[in-house]
Amino acid sequence: MVLVVIRTAIIFFVLLIIMRLMGKRQIGEMQPFELVITLLIAELACIPMSDASIPLLYGLVSVVAIYVLHEIVTLLDLKVKPLKSLISGKPSLVINKNGIDDYQLKRNNLDVSDLIESLRTAGYFSLDSIDYALYESNGQFSALPKKDYEEAQTSLPLVIIDNGKFDKKNLELIGLDEQFFLDILEKEGVKKVKRVLVLTADGTGKLYLQEKGEKFKTLRIVFPEGKTW
Repeated sequence: MVLVVIRTAIIFFVLLIIMRLMGKRQIGEMQPFELVITLLIAELACIPMSDASIPLLYGLVSVVAIYVLHEIVTLLDLKVKPLKSLISGKPSLVINKNGIDDYQLKRNNLDVSDLIESLRTAGYFSLDSIDYALYESNGQFSALPKKDYEEAQTSLPLVIIDNGKFDKKNLELIGLDEQFFLDILEKEGVKKVKRVLVLTADGTGKLYLQEKGEKFKTLRIVFPEGKTW
């Protein structure tokens, strides 16, 4: 038992030194390759801690080897520009002046609901309050709001159509049926609901509509019986 405690303490202090040597980015905003290295170090450190039959030196040498590889990859990432995007990836612009970029979302295995969730987490609730939004190569979300964007966020928008499908829960929540919105789509020249990338509605009657491959547009409607939320 005492031997296990001693081995664990040694590995702990070695890992602490290694993580400090890797720099502050390793502790905070990790790139994909850094996350892989961190997971490998954790796995390699566990083996000699849990199995006393394995020489402690094996675990320490493996951890140091991973650290050396980390330094090599980091140097390539900083010095060789063509390799930077291959190693760390590139930011993905998911909202631009035309609206949501569906292609960029799919490249990152995301959908409109994921994007809207990221917007809400960043403090933006209306899609038309944003000029640009992107996912950084480390996965963090960044957005550039429009001037006076607070004025576009007077009511919580709800997703009515997401990638060609109605959100039945939100329809029940606001007490409206699919036909109400199908009539609106028909007036706007949208022949099939499957063509709709996203349709949101807020309590003031503002709709955000974007067809796949098209520029978004905002509409103003009046809900039946003066309905608001």
